[in-house]
Amino acid sequence: MDDPVNETEERWDAPEESAPADPASEPGLGLLGGEEQAPSTAKASDYRVLARKYRPATFEDMIGQEAMVRTLSNAFEKGRIAHAFMLTGVRGVGKTTTARILARALNYMTEDGKGGPTIHLEEPGVHCQSIMESRHPDILEMDAASRTGIDDIREIIESVRYLPVSARYKVYIIDEVHMLSKAAFNGLLKTLEEPPEHVKFIFATTEIRKVPVTVLSRCQRFDLRRLTSEELVRLLSRVCEKEKVKIEPPALTLLARAAEGSARDALSILDQAISHGVGDAGDGEIKEADIRDMLGLADRGRIFDLYDLIMKGDAAAALGELRAQYDAGADPAVVLSDLAELTHWLTRLKLVESASDDIAATEAERVRGKEMSGQLPIRVLSRVWQMLLKGIGEVAQAAKPIVAAEMVIVRLCHAADLPAPEDLIAQLKNAGAGAPARGPAPNGNGGGNGGAQAVSRAAQGGGLSSPAGAPQMRQNAQAAIMLHSFEDVVALAEEKRDIQLQHVLKTGVRLVSFQPGQIEIGASEDAKQTMQVLSERLRHWTGTRWLISVSSEAKAAPTLREQEESETEALKAEVSAHPLVKAAMEAFPGAKIVDIRDPLKEAAQEIQEMGEAEGGDHLDAFFDDEDMYE
Repeated sequence: MDDPVNETEERWDAPEESAPADPASEPGLGLLGGEEQAPSTAKASDYRVLARKYRPATFEDMIGQEAMVRTLSNAFEKGRIAHAFMLTGVRGVGKTTTARILARALNYMTEDGKGGPTIHLEEPGVHCQSIMESRHPDILEMDAASRTGIDDIREIIESVRYLPVSARYKVYIIDEVHMLSKAAFNGLLKTLEEPPEHVKFIFATTEIRKVPVTVLSRCQRFDLRRLTSEELVRLLSRVCEKEKVKIEPPALTLLARAAEGSARDALSILDQAISHGVGDAGDGEIKEADIRDMLGLADRGRIFDLYDLIMKGDAAAALGELRAQYDAGADPAVVLSDLAELTHWLTRLKLVESASDDIAATEAERVRGKEMSGQLPIRVLSRVWQMLLKGIGEVAQAAKPIVAAEMVIVRLCHAADLPAPEDLIAQLKNAGAGAPARGPAPNGNGGGNGGAQAVSRAAQGGGLSSPAGAPQMRQNAQAAIMLHSFEDVVALAEEKRDIQLQHVLKTGVRLVSFQPGQIEIGASEDAKQTMQVLSERLRHWTGTRWLISVSSEAKAAPTLREQEESETEALKAEVSAHPLVKAAMEAFPGAKIVDIRDPLKEAAQEIQEMGEAEGGDHLDAFFDDEDMYE
């Protein structure tokens, strides 16, 4: 149970007086159940909140749970009644009320002692009133939130052996069952799996994932869904009609939105709204503005105005509008949440045409929303959504929420001025003073063609790490593999998928000299072991014997990895000197070049070989890859 006084998890569509009641003892029931009116001198203590007054008493009274009602109806009619039920759903969807109605249906009996389990409860039975009021001796309700231990479960295990006092079944209703301890669950398993024929279990929980699967497998599970805005509006409208309360339809819409699918929350807020809007006169009409003031909501139209100012990048006007809404009583966190909700709705309008039929939007809002969604691209809406999500969290944690909200608005307005990526590229091109127009990329591949040219360079000792740099090492099936450089040896190790050897050759071997059949490497701690492994591998791969020696001379070359890093740093320095890159660095302070990829190096080398190095024009080919920058 969400509430220890058993006032939780209800669906309301009919007043509780559908069960037999004595008008003298239940004045609240007589007010709405018939023609008689409550006496004007009723005490304040006699008042019953709407959430209790309109609690359903039959399955027909329940709204929004058609699937569950249909399943239970068929089960009762066919006599296929389970011994344990699991009811799950968010707060206020009717779990406890459903459990009580189910207990009433299991124990239905007329005054003459006839009848059996049924869902047709129009005519009250002898046990119905006491069951719905949670005072029947055979219907035992336990709040697992306060009684979580194995000792509490032992009481149930001991009591299931005894027959019910007056009802047909002894029914145990355990609310918030997920809060039971592990030992309590384990103690309940055997009894739950094979209970006596006179015992039924009904569990309710808001956290179904915390219930052990061993318990779930022994129960029939029913997921009670949230009520839609349309269903809540209809429910609130009927309650207002019975309560003789005048309320504007837009105000009902606001109440339905604030309830977030919970009938109990909707009626609780309506109860508060009646007190807030009607006042002492009792004959006034509840206005939309009254609900907004009560809930701390901003005017929906003003939310559209604020959103429009943000999208225009007018920070001064946007801050003024936010401050005006705050001075009028709007909560900064609620304003940002409304902006996020509007962003989501505009995105759906752009992608789903039927989203314009949302009952939470008026006709004027639908028209304005369609206009705004048509002007805003998806990438802008997605960016605003992410920034608002982060901003809502900041406002919730800030000591002064309005200050944090204003800073979020400033960021949103600043982001609205940011150009689109395609526009930014055009601006950067124009910012490169004196930079000639970009010509087509070599071979039409934007500098990313690593094919024949890369193979050719590898044969000359230039393809240090590219797999495409490996030479054509097999002329035919019988021909011996010819290795003309140390880079060819590394490429061969990669081709043979000897990753460990390839890594050692690239990062730990300093070459002194290379000749076909003979390699001399610099001295190191692992040189001897590397020499043995490399000699064995080359003899196996090429079919010829290779002589690998270790030299202590100081003229050993850097490792291949060190050479690659030196080339990359040199290339970064060359790229940084280009006017277009300088313009990008000035436009984005703090930006840096983080990646110079092999295809870019290949493109630069190809253009240099073609003699197009005048004025740095060959570097334009580098900018086909946008991942160079962060």
